Amino acid sequence: MTKDLITVGEVCGTFGTEGKLKVRPLTDFPERFNGMKEVLVQQGDNVEVLTIESVSPLRDFMVFKFRGIDTREQARCLVRAYLKVPPSEVFPLPEDCYYIFQLKGLEVYDDTRGFLGTITDVIQTGANDVYVVQGGPFGEVLIPAIKQVVRDIRLEEGRVEVRLIPGLIDEGDEDSAD
Repeated sequence: MTKDLITVGEVCGTFGTEGKLKVRPLTDFPERFNGMKEVLVQQGDNVEVLTIESVSPLRDFMVFKFRGIDTREQARCLVRAYLKVPPSEVFPLPEDCYYIFQLKGLEVYDDTRGFLGTITDVIQTGANDVYVVQGGPFGEVLIPAIKQVVRDIRLEEGRVEVRLIPGLIDEGDEDSAD
């Protein structure tokens, strides 16, 4: 179960003496915390549900107060824990936008070369994401996640359709695919 959970925050330290915790958001949508009533907290293999009493922003952090955590000493025990949610509770994205966890494991097919492999990772470069595709006949292929290359993503089918631009696969490898 824990491998399917999505990490949305990391407890970085305590805040004050009343059991409050400073959390670094690991989400592009820190506003997601404002309406939450509870969250899963993972420390190692241990996951527990904690009730949120309050959340407030503090610079690049969020300050959480959980029910039953009322002293700095109790709060200190949660430092380095991760706040998690099940995939069903991720913040909704605009159409044609995907979370990395949704893309990993999808099979990638080029319209002329066929099966290229499976997405094993997504590199976030700032300009555009790059899909790391492995396990196919061309070895590792790095595919820029741009509209000219990525033609269709079908999550329900576990498939990504691409049209590679010249240079993404070595010419010698391309000849061997014929």
